[in-house]
Amino acid sequence: MPKLSPSPASPPPPPPPPQNPLRRNPLIRLFFLSIICSISYIIGSYKSAINTSTNLQENCSDLTTISTNLSHQNTPPPLDFEPHNHLPMPPLNPPQKFKICPANFTHYCPCQDPLREGRYKVEKMLHRERHCPATAGEILRCLVPTPVGYKKPFPWPKSRAEAWFSNVPFKRLTESKKQQNWVRLAGNRLVFPGGGTSFQKGVKGYIDLLKKMVPLQSGLIRTALDTGCGVASFGDSLMDYNILTMSIAPRDVHEAQVQFALERGLPAMLGVLGTYRLPYPSRSFDMAHCSRCLVPWTEFDGLYLMEIDRLLRPGGYWVLSGPPINWKVNYMASDGTTKDPKKELRRLEDLARRLCWKKISGKGPIAVWQKPNNHLHCIQTRKDSKSPKFCGVDDDPDDGWYRKMDSCITRLPKVDHMQNISGGVLENWPKRLNSIPPRMGSTETKANDAIISHSKAGFGLGKKDFLDDNLLWKKRVSGYVSVVKSLATGGYRNIMDMNAGLGGFAASLSEYPVWIMNVVPHDANHRTLGVIYERGLIGTYMDWCEPFSTYPRSYDLIHADNVFSLYKNKCDIMDIFIEMYRILRPKGTIIIADHVDIVVKVKSHIDQMAWHSKLSDTEAGPFGPRKVLFVDI
Repeated sequence: MPKLSPSPASPPPPPPPPQNPLRRNPLIRLFFLSIICSISYIIGSYKSAINTSTNLQENCSDLTTISTNLSHQNTPPPLDFEPHNHLPMPPLNPPQKFKICPANFTHYCPCQDPLREGRYKVEKMLHRERHCPATAGEILRCLVPTPVGYKKPFPWPKSRAEAWFSNVPFKRLTESKKQQNWVRLAGNRLVFPGGGTSFQKGVKGYIDLLKKMVPLQSGLIRTALDTGCGVASFGDSLMDYNILTMSIAPRDVHEAQVQFALERGLPAMLGVLGTYRLPYPSRSFDMAHCSRCLVPWTEFDGLYLMEIDRLLRPGGYWVLSGPPINWKVNYMASDGTTKDPKKELRRLEDLARRLCWKKISGKGPIAVWQKPNNHLHCIQTRKDSKSPKFCGVDDDPDDGWYRKMDSCITRLPKVDHMQNISGGVLENWPKRLNSIPPRMGSTETKANDAIISHSKAGFGLGKKDFLDDNLLWKKRVSGYVSVVKSLATGGYRNIMDMNAGLGGFAASLSEYPVWIMNVVPHDANHRTLGVIYERGLIGTYMDWCEPFSTYPRSYDLIHADNVFSLYKNKCDIMDIFIEMYRILRPKGTIIIADHVDIVVKVKSHIDQMAWHSKLSDTEAGPFGPRKVLFVDI
């Protein structure tokens, strides 16, 4: 059988690939990877150590900065609230750090600059009014320095009688008023013995005489205005009767009167009866006082006495001592303050009569007049053609911000009966503090934080709104006190509330040894300063795009509630920071409460200024839109 030819041979199959032991055994693979990672980590750490050591040797001057950065690594980062809050806000300017001003700015008052006042007329004291820097070259862009040897003021009540001379290093009053005992220099301290030009037996004897004419002890009188206050010894003595006095004086030849008062822990601000209304609403004060304040009361058609009439509450008292009172005994023409004191007194009494005031005491060195409870009788008996006219019905009696005075009688709210009190009856102090102010509306609305904080008198808030606001601020202040311990221990005395609303912040601090300057921005949605005064508190109108009428280092604590929200589109917030720094005492505290978006951005500026700050939640908790920033200077 023939053999078949063999077919072409097929290529042999390839040999199986050698098996990788790492793929065959995952544990072995993991083992090798661990070794590789460990070797890489050791090499990297070694190189880092070498680099760090080299850098430290080459840049030893940066050791403090490196240490600070390392310490901050242990601090938890601030919470990021951006995912929960998306309210639009214009970007703030980049943070910037300011230099310290030259030494001649130590006691600088921007709106009462003696160099600037020379541009204005002396008539009606226009040159002593507020004239704030307006151009970029004039606006303060540095931090006011403390005087050499500055010390923390004495705690209240010791500060009533003593102050450090290094804090207010002015001798003019100690020399020019030496015989009148305004203030004495004793070593390194200023001593306030309670004297005054009209306080011949000291201010205590003066008050003892006054309380025989005016019911100082009844609780009926709570707020007082002292024009030409000197070093505020009158206001200091009224503290013993729970009377809170707004002491004002211009910055004039009697240098630093208001600065002395604030250093003593007494309410005071720079101000003058001149061209513009004083920055307070109508019917603010239970009593007004002038002790030889040299105000020309009968000039300019009685303009200045009509301003006092605007500010006095119905039934309020005006107290005058000095020329021309008691001219027969102590104030003859040789006194030099008036050419004919007898004639001047006659003109003054006639003007008061035409204002419908009643003179209740005129014996001795003090005269007291009382404003009527309403204008019914005044209107019915006005037959004298020389009597001042009433202001127009469209006049806003509460307008006190750069508003020129008018020689007219401010109208009181209408009443139906002669026995009624215009504007409503106020409770005696201290019940007045938490009673419903008459200027509040009677319509009860749903409580709302934003509305309560910026409400206008007579705009429809009722009892529930007022009580809710009180409870809210008691809760907030309780939280503040837990952080700022000096509030409760007496370490702080002078406090400013930059946006006071209904005065709930101040009312909640009434149990502590402090006083509060309640500021209501004149351009806020609602002017509530009249409500604040009806509660027995004091304050002023203000525009925070301008500096405040006070000296540097006036306040221990500044409270700024929604201030930056209000002014974010009106002026540079760094100007507000600089002003806060100017009026805050060293080692003082700022409390900023605002929307979280604003607070976080404000904090970036504060960090840049190297101030210590602490971010905290409000009563609404971690998801609430408001946050609080505590800042220590």
